[in-house]
Amino acid sequence: MLRKKKTKLSHMQILALGFLIIILTGTLLLMLPVSSRDGSMTGFLECLFTATSATCVTGLVVVDTCLHWSLFGQLVILVMIQIGGLGFMTVGVILAVFLHRKITLRQRGILSESINAMQVGGIVRMIKKICLGTLLVEGGGAVLLSIRFCGELGLAKGIYYGIFHSVSAFCNAGFDLMGYQGAYSSMVNYSGDWLVNLTLVALILTGGIGFLVWDDITKKKWHLKQYSLHTKMVLLMTFVLVAGGTFLFYLFERHNMAEGMGAGETFLTCLFDAVTPRTAGFNTTDIAGLSDASKLLSIILMFIGGNSGSTAGGIKTTTALVFFLYMWSNVTKSRGITIFKRRIDGDAIKRASSVACTNLMLALTAMLIICGSQPFLDLRDVALETVSAISTVGMSTGITRELNQVSRLAIIVLMYCGRVGSLSILVSFTEKKKVSAIEYPEEKILIG
Repeated sequence: MLRKKKTKLSHMQILALGFLIIILTGTLLLMLPVSSRDGSMTGFLECLFTATSATCVTGLVVVDTCLHWSLFGQLVILVMIQIGGLGFMTVGVILAVFLHRKITLRQRGILSESINAMQVGGIVRMIKKICLGTLLVEGGGAVLLSIRFCGELGLAKGIYYGIFHSVSAFCNAGFDLMGYQGAYSSMVNYSGDWLVNLTLVALILTGGIGFLVWDDITKKKWHLKQYSLHTKMVLLMTFVLVAGGTFLFYLFERHNMAEGMGAGETFLTCLFDAVTPRTAGFNTTDIAGLSDASKLLSIILMFIGGNSGSTAGGIKTTTALVFFLYMWSNVTKSRGITIFKRRIDGDAIKRASSVACTNLMLALTAMLIICGSQPFLDLRDVALETVSAISTVGMSTGITRELNQVSRLAIIVLMYCGRVGSLSILVSFTEKKKVSAIEYPEEKILIG
């Protein structure tokens, strides 16, 4: 009798399934009456949307986190944010190390895929460093934020608010508990607060810079020339996007949202507006009140997102830079693309174009679905909403609560694909298929 061969799940399929299990578990916990403030059961779709947004560290919400969820519900959301930010495999490995369990080679491979590490060797040591760094950074952020919140809310609640917003900012989640100041108000009441703004900006950038970059910087300290090419590209793009974004937001908003503000508040507002689209989701200004130019700039920054192997989403900064360099090499008719005296291989160019095109097609498809099912919604608001979802940002002009069931399901799929990796999900369904050895004749076509 022939034995049926067992089908092994690939690393990517395990990661995708793992995130799905966390989302469904969080959904069931949020549906419990104890999770809501009024003790009633919240609808399945609302809970699924919230659980997906938290696990995929997005921040889009259909109910106000402070006003709707009880302390238990908020803690469920906080745990999902932390697991979603670090990756469930990272949390699992730390538990295994704590319990003195052996980490198998297959588990190390999945872990490497989870944080986009370039090699399996030393992966457990890197994970320990990541968790220690996360604890220190989130702890430092919580202390600084608690200084402000304790004065407003009292000691216990102030510390809780400090911890919640520090974890949310570091994981680039964008969930907030500021509903007591006004539903869905986010950080608008702190637009001129230096402590809150700079702490959140530091947490967002640190979380979004990438675990591999952390490791490289801690090993090589201030010896910039010794940094890997990946680290150099990440730091360059981070500086350009933050500095350039701050300047452009000032140009676009100086006669709009920033009018009447002092110099300090204007700077903080423009800086925060440049950093938060890097998939953080907080806002210190009313997104709906931004000029069209600023909304378009936000969409561009959201689409690019943060850095590979970080808590951030988007196509990633290195992908955007590779695109620009590839375009420049074609214009100048250069042989290959080079940066910092290093040549980038052809596979990186193929992957960059695949990631960008996949995210763009998913966002456009969702836009068609939402506009088709709810034609009264403004196209600009829908565009910002869909890019925010696929890039796991969480910024919104306020239409999230107006979405019908079909539109909400479209946003849920986008958030899930954005966190797990849209291209990775598609590849996971085809990676075990046999590739034909036949090569067909080549023929030229017109391009451009």
